[in-house]
Amino acid sequence: MPEPNAEKWIHRGTREFRDTNLALFAAGVATFGLIYCIQPLMPAFSAEYGVSAAVSALSLSLTTIVLAVGLLFAGALSDRFGRKPVMVASILSSALIVLASAFAPGWTSYLVARTVLGLTVSGLPAVAMTYLSEEMDAESIGLAMGLYISGNAIGGLGGRVVAGVVAEYAGWQGGVAAVGVVGLVAGVIFWRSLPASRHFTPGGAAFGELMRRYAVPFRDRGLPWLFIEGFLLLGAFVTVYNFLGYRLMAPPFNLSQAAVGLIFGIYVVGMFSSAWMGDLAGRHGRRRVFWTAVALMLAGIALTLSTSLALIFVGLGLVTFGFFGGHSIASSWVGRRAQATKAQASALYLFTYYVGSSLCGAVGGLFYATDGWAGVAAFVGVLLVLALAIALGLRRLQPLPGNAAH
Repeated sequence: MPEPNAEKWIHRGTREFRDTNLALFAAGVATFGLIYCIQPLMPAFSAEYGVSAAVSALSLSLTTIVLAVGLLFAGALSDRFGRKPVMVASILSSALIVLASAFAPGWTSYLVARTVLGLTVSGLPAVAMTYLSEEMDAESIGLAMGLYISGNAIGGLGGRVVAGVVAEYAGWQGGVAAVGVVGLVAGVIFWRSLPASRHFTPGGAAFGELMRRYAVPFRDRGLPWLFIEGFLLLGAFVTVYNFLGYRLMAPPFNLSQAAVGLIFGIYVVGMFSSAWMGDLAGRHGRRRVFWTAVALMLAGIALTLSTSLALIFVGLGLVTFGFFGGHSIASSWVGRRAQATKAQASALYLFTYYVGSSLCGAVGGLFYATDGWAGVAAFVGVLLVLALAIALGLRRLQPLPGNAAH
């Protein structure tokens, strides 16, 4: 394999840049759509199976906790078999599992399918981050990562809206099946569009060497704090989307399943914010921009306490805008600071990211059961205050040599 050189990095404006962004946009659509399509359906699970909000949330928490563990090994798997083959297998198998889960005979079997989904889908997120950090030039990675996360936003939007609207007329099973079909189409687009790796050298590390590589990111002054930020940001975001549907379908709003699914269409702002804030941070410095995304989320959760549906919608928009912008900045920041252990650092970031989704998303159900939406908002507010304090501390983080945006 030829040695990498500057001419072989993927630069913005080239055909390879467009093909890569199309592929990873499709991957983001598939990933977030397949994982999070069930959020507007949680009230339907409670009604059909007689389970509480917290138990219904297991349909997401089980997926994300297994996903978090799988991420730690997906990078090593891709080190041996290649970035693209692992990602293609991950997307297509995950879409098939979601499609099959629509025919699960009961609640327990459905949870089993969602648990297996966590394992199969883990082959994409960390490997996609590693692929971008290996193949993109330094000035293009912020925009590329932002566009990939825009695909996450569209997937989250499409998955929630499609599942919610179809469920209104064909039951939750129909909604889940529709999202599975969309995932298969996105997987084929990814497979056909993604350029082959140029800077990847196949190999595999022994267990001891792998553990040593996982220890390296913790020696960096910034990376451990970015891992914690992933936990806090997705934990807050998922908690909001898990339980807001319960509030909106109850008095005084009494919205339908389809209406709740359409309200979750506010996810579209994440498509803009991830690319825009990712590019902004790449040009002006991540440490200068990152904290503003967290502050927007905190303002948004305060607005959701209103009894005005319009203000709740605006608040949800701010939470969504801030989350996707913040995640875009943090994930590209991890890739740039990790240097020689990009795969392990990406896996660790996403491990804490999805553990935050699983744990906070489940704990939020306990707050909803005892104090309603006010309890959920207070819990999320505490998470975001902690995230903002860390983000402000990261402003003092010294950049790595050669790139002030690190």
